[in-house]
Amino acid sequence: MESLLEAVSLLVGGDRETWWTIATSVRFSLWSTVFAVIPGVPLGAALFLGRFKGKRAAVALVNAVMAVPTVVVGLFVYSFISRSGPLGSLGLLYAPGGVVLGQAALAFPLVAAMSYTGLQKLDPRYGETLLTLGAGPWRRLAAIIREGRYVITQATLAAFGRVAGEVGVSMMLGGNIRWYTRTMTTTIALDASKGEFERALSLGFVLLALALLVNFLSHLAVRDGR
Repeated sequence: MESLLEAVSLLVGGDRETWWTIATSVRFSLWSTVFAVIPGVPLGAALFLGRFKGKRAAVALVNAVMAVPTVVVGLFVYSFISRSGPLGSLGLLYAPGGVVLGQAALAFPLVAAMSYTGLQKLDPRYGETLLTLGAGPWRRLAAIIREGRYVITQATLAAFGRVAGEVGVSMMLGGNIRWYTRTMTTTIALDASKGEFERALSLGFVLLALALLVNFLSHLAVRDGR
């Protein structure tokens, strides 16, 4: 009970480190979501519109990559941004850029898969009509994305929720450095391992509130898209 009251006091009292960690997590999650959505939505729409040999294999690959464990994604990105990797000169490892890149890589296949699956629910005649009217590939892609905006909103929210609650990639690529790359999930993992539950509980409350908010907004997107 004492730890619970202390956790609430950290939030209500405006504890600087607690709120800095919250703001950093939200900032990292927003940027990584943006970098996942920019290529992920067009890929999902292109898979929906595409009529090419190997389409089923491409869709299966996107879905398979979505199920890759976070630690494997982190290891893959680590190999690219470490000092001996091809992007080592950019100095992304143990820096905010590395965390954002890793989280974006984690969310990208989720956005692509959800966009493709959601767009499947659109009237199949819509794409055929665009083709009949002489719309080029890019105009058809833009029209499908606009028509499926509620599906895309739902995919975006799911991506944000995925990266906001992720710990493995953030720990591996960010190093959990205080006042630099420490996020809510890595702080919870660190403090809980040390038996210091007050800040871990306070950040857990915020993560729970974020999850509920994301689910609520996702529900609204689904309802408005019907």
